[in-house]
Amino acid sequence: MTGRPPADAGPPLLIACALGIERFALRGGGRGGAGGAAPRVVTLRTGMGPQAAERALTEALGEGAVTARSPVIASGFCAGLAPGMRPGDVVVAEATRGHDAAAPETPCRDNGPLLRALRERGLTVHSGLLCGSDHVVRGAERAELHAAGAVAVDMESAATLRAARRAGPRPVAAVRVVVDAPEHELVRIGTVRGGISAFRVLCSVLPVFHEWHRSLLLPWR
Repeated sequence: MTGRPPADAGPPLLIACALGIERFALRGGGRGGAGGAAPRVVTLRTGMGPQAAERALTEALGEGAVTARSPVIASGFCAGLAPGMRPGDVVVAEATRGHDAAAPETPCRDNGPLLRALRERGLTVHSGLLCGSDHVVRGAERAELHAAGAVAVDMESAATLRAARRAGPRPVAAVRVVVDAPEHELVRIGTVRGGISAFRVLCSVLPVFHEWHRSLLLPWR
């Protein structure tokens, strides 16, 4: 991450992801950022799992490259839970919940502009509860999570947003691209068509994140 921003600059957007391939995609896939005056963005690779995500977010929000008010998006790949989901579909969380079913949910109240912008791009977008896990979910466990109300699962989003909110009030969102679904189980990202499709979609969402950042009615604007 870079050094401390100017005192009069608005808070940069913090995008958190777990994997190097996700970070590469979320930085434009080698094509650079969106055209025009894009907002400042910090793309943080947290490492895999809820503990790594929580630790990385807590540390990042205490450094100079982001601020106590920076909006946070958890992004990257996820496993879809609903029948009919396909690799490349997008999940926008209405709320996230950790792998402990008794844990409180983190609501994502500012996701309306994200939903509209992603659908305007012609993407298939699902919205609902994004559940957390501390391991890769397959088979019967996937069906159980869907029966409990979740539309998708990943290992970092819930911990990321929980840590972001703990550090102070801010807009938070979770936007994930389905790489693995009930009828399209994936063994290794990038080795099959589904993985490639998901990667291409993830590369395309950065301008939508920029627009969401601009649209937020934050107190300092």
